[in-house]
Amino acid sequence: MSDDAAVNAARYIVDRVAAERGEVTPTEAAHERDELKSRASRPTSVDRATFVESQVQQAIRRGDFDDLPGAGKPLPDLGGVHDPDWWIRRKIEREGLRGLGPPALALRVEARELPDRVDALGTEREVREYLEDFNLRVTEARRQLLGGPPVVTSVRDVEEEVAGWRERRDHTRGLRSAAEGDASRNLPSRTPWYRRVTRPRR
Repeated sequence: MSDDAAVNAARYIVDRVAAERGEVTPTEAAHERDELKSRASRPTSVDRATFVESQVQQAIRRGDFDDLPGAGKPLPDLGGVHDPDWWIRRKIEREGLRGLGPPALALRVEARELPDRVDALGTEREVREYLEDFNLRVTEARRQLLGGPPVVTSVRDVEEEVAGWRERRDHTRGLRSAAEGDASRNLPSRTPWYRRVTRPRR
């Protein structure tokens, strides 16, 4: 009989006697001691928090957080309406991507830029055609059953948008003509070339 077998048999007998008496067996006590040792060696949540805080403070002292993008500026889009697709919308805007992504997001971006796009058109007919096409695309996107983000973009009232386009165009023209009038009044009068008198050389 090997020593290990003899030791195991002795432990078994001692554990059985201790269990019959209602006492803690030596094996259970050894397990509890091992568990306490492992718990003592494991860091607690307070230890982890303290370590993380010390690492952050050291990084601040080294200047690792200096000159980060947006330093000293308020966080964008705080206090606005919650948009679950904010990250892809921001990516599309930052990269200037067009025609990519789900129709719902593309239409949302286009709706935000709609006044500028309409103002870039030259005639009322072009404005009407563009707005009718936009409304058709919004309606078609709402009918799709492919999943993806919901279409929250609303169709536009063509007559109202055309009236706004006319008003902005007339206002811009008025400002431009007023600026040209001011500039022409402030220019010094020039003598025509045929009336210039050349001075004789000395």
